[in-house]
Amino acid sequence: MNGLTITEKIFSDRCGEATRSGEIVRVKVDMTIGNDITTPLSIRAFESADATRLANPEGFALCMDHFIPAQSINAANQARISRDFALKHNLPNFFDEKEMGIEHALLPEKGLIVPGDIIIGADSHTCTHGALGAFATGMGSTDLAYTMATGKNWFKVPASIKIELRGKPAKCVYGKDIILETIARLGVSGATYKALEFVGDSLERLGMDDRFSLCNMAIEAGAKSGIIAYDKITEAFLGGKKLARKPKIFASDADAFYEQTITIDADQMEPIVAFPFLPDNKRTISEAVKERVKIDQAFIGSCTNGRISDLRIAANILKGRKVARHSRLIVTPATQKIALQAQKEGLYEIFAEAGAAVSNPTCGACLGGYMGILGDNERCISASNRNFVGRMGAKTSEVYLANTAVVAASAIAGEIADPREF
Repeated sequence: MNGLTITEKIFSDRCGEATRSGEIVRVKVDMTIGNDITTPLSIRAFESADATRLANPEGFALCMDHFIPAQSINAANQARISRDFALKHNLPNFFDEKEMGIEHALLPEKGLIVPGDIIIGADSHTCTHGALGAFATGMGSTDLAYTMATGKNWFKVPASIKIELRGKPAKCVYGKDIILETIARLGVSGATYKALEFVGDSLERLGMDDRFSLCNMAIEAGAKSGIIAYDKITEAFLGGKKLARKPKIFASDADAFYEQTITIDADQMEPIVAFPFLPDNKRTISEAVKERVKIDQAFIGSCTNGRISDLRIAANILKGRKVARHSRLIVTPATQKIALQAQKEGLYEIFAEAGAAVSNPTCGACLGGYMGILGDNERCISASNRNFVGRMGAKTSEVYLANTAVVAASAIAGEIADPREF
């Protein structure tokens, strides 16, 4: 019989015996994550079931990140449900304006995500946390309520697809480009209910920010999770953090079974743009620039690309240049810590002088609900994760997905541009 994948090993550890893909198990959840949009429904379900206490208060994090500070009366009322719950239960991990950040950037930053964890969240991009060698997946709000009350949940252990990354990533190629290439190869439903396991020597050249981008968009191929085994880069990221739990380090066996293997030569790649209206609608940057796509808005931020390395990449391109007269650029750091670091490094000054608008940490323009909504027929090039119809505003608007360098270059040019020329 074949060996086990890292995903199977995480579940095997919880079950106390070898557990393979396809098996249905009920196991303890280490971290349950809610946000200001999805948690009110979880709270209602929790209370309607006559639950009175959280099974694992330390393992429940509530992040107010989508519409914070509140952008409407409805958003304020939604937020109040979560605030009242957090105060009532004295939640140790409640984050609002006082400690702002997008959940999938803030929790790893605070050491609340630990290798070997099982993590769920009522947000599809919970799979981001798999970059730390954990199993992380999104669930519905009522599924979240079940874990809030019991500390456990049901899982069908996913089979794995191996994504083998080879070579040093080419110039201006980042984790965002690699995951867009992966999605283009698989299609938006090609990995449905699978675990995407990223391996290969390219990972040695990809820092944690790039790894978070890789796992973040696993869901855009339909995957249940994305995961990367613990290594020296993971160790360096976690070093100095007060971790919520003791890490459990797992790695796939050499003879583990994979349903499919995809090999990507990162050294042969160029930046990629996903055209509307699906993340698998791939163009290389060389192809994209030929279409002379005029840009009304450029957005740098979100749980995909709002980290400090993204802001540094953008500032490097924007320094001494101006955003095109007919375009606008919004920069949204993912957490307060990232925002403070960017200010310390002088990046905010570069953004301001270039003509960019910098916001507080929030999901912001990504979901078309706040600070950067697109009007009719407007086009946005975005470092975020989705480009569905109406994703960022009007149904007639268009979203083009790209890495931060492409977004910054396009903001300057006023049309989709190749950052290698800047």
